[in-house]
Amino acid sequence: MTTTTTTTTAQTPTRFDRRMYALMNDPAAAPVYATAARRRAVVAAHVLLTAVTAAAWLGVVYDVFLGASLAVMCVGMVGWVFLTGALNSATRGLLELRSRILDERQLAERDAVRARAHQLTTWLLAGAAGGVGSVALFAGLRVESLVFPVLFAVLVTHWVMPLWVGGLRVQDEPEED
Repeated sequence: MTTTTTTTTAQTPTRFDRRMYALMNDPAAAPVYATAARRRAVVAAHVLLTAVTAAAWLGVVYDVFLGASLAVMCVGMVGWVFLTGALNSATRGLLELRSRILDERQLAERDAVRARAHQLTTWLLAGAAGGVGSVALFAGLRVESLVFPVLFAVLVTHWVMPLWVGGLRVQDEPEED
């Protein structure tokens, strides 16, 4: 009786995995995020551009200053994409790479980042619910018009919070001797 061993392709890195790993670990962008202060600045700029671009998108949806909102959204997206790439590179693709390409340390770090981001967005959701409820209760206003923008803002924040947390948790590279 012979047994054959089959290799599952689910755990074998594909050409795409290797290319993405190389892209996320390319040292060309390292000066942008080389120090903790620079990474904090990149995260702060990313938070700001996320807020501005999301607000501009809401302006487009609600037809508020349509031309200006569309221009701000388009320009904001260009900077947002650059900063997202810088954060992905700073975290070495921690949140974007598939599990099969990461080692145990990276998988544990990704789990820790996601757990912390989940905690933060839980508090954000509680604050948003409390804020909308307070407006209805104390100001006596109808809040139906607030529901979509608040939900959208929380959704966007929930989506990018792991990237922000990951960018803030990255340690400086050890200096060469």
